[in-house]
Amino acid sequence: MKENHAARGAACIVIAGPTASGKTDLAAAVAKALDAEVVSADSRQVYRRLDAGTAKPSAALRARVRHWLIDCADPSERFDAARWAREASAAIADIRARGRIAIVCGGTGLYLRALLQGLSSLPPRNEAARARLSAEAARLGSPALHARLRAADPEAAARIAPANLQRVLRALEVLELTGKPISAHWRQGREGGIGAALTLRLELAPERARERISLRARRMWPDLLAEVRALVPSAYRGDEPGFTSLGYREALACARGTLSPDEGLAELIRGTAAYAKRQRTWFKNQLDAVALDAADEGPALLKRVLGLWEEAHENAAA
Repeated sequence: MKENHAARGAACIVIAGPTASGKTDLAAAVAKALDAEVVSADSRQVYRRLDAGTAKPSAALRARVRHWLIDCADPSERFDAARWAREASAAIADIRARGRIAIVCGGTGLYLRALLQGLSSLPPRNEAARARLSAEAARLGSPALHARLRAADPEAAARIAPANLQRVLRALEVLELTGKPISAHWRQGREGGIGAALTLRLELAPERARERISLRARRMWPDLLAEVRALVPSAYRGDEPGFTSLGYREALACARGTLSPDEGLAELIRGTAAYAKRQRTWFKNQLDAVALDAADEGPALLKRVLGLWEEAHENAAA
């Protein structure tokens, strides 16, 4: 277990972990105990109207505990780590100015790293370069572009999954715009970041994670299919940024007749399990955090978190 050095003088609590690990319930329990507010660190929950597939906290829960950065963008908008970090930092400052505690909760690792450590100084997105690279990806396939990245920047290729086309395109775009691999920009250091936080990482055994993922997917699937059919094509085309996430891709394929509902559900479960595995690896290797066993549900886990928070403030006062 890594020692969470940032806990000393913590500005907030961060609860991270893979999908279906129980982050939302734990954050709500801690928020109630500390009279705190929650800042969502989920790249899909920012989108309005996309509810069934994003596992947003329920309306009843949000009525009891204030949540930030949920339903703050239209599905047609691009919402990146830089924007999220700016808005999350502002939310935390607002919460603390009122004498309350902020709990950042989510599974989008890049968002959390941007908040805690700041962002690499990278050029802004270039639409012309991105359009050309996207056209090449459509013509040649994603593996070909990842192979190009691997040849030019092996370090970045090792950290970016071939299936994560948007990050592959961004890495190639940065290389074209600056003449330097994106990994070199990563090593140059970061700007911003709130620094001190009590950072916690929920861990769940893979077999238990698969059970939870399957159960949640089966529960949400009928509503997700209905939601997509109500929104596409009446309000959206289906290729907007909000529809690129797990669940919506599969539901769109079903709506368009390229997958049966059973096939779509199977793809969703398979894809989510693979995503959770990548999250587990990322959090373990990239996030300096106290590991907590997500199987310890209920009062025991809550007591552990409250004890760590009290300890962080005792250390700060010492």
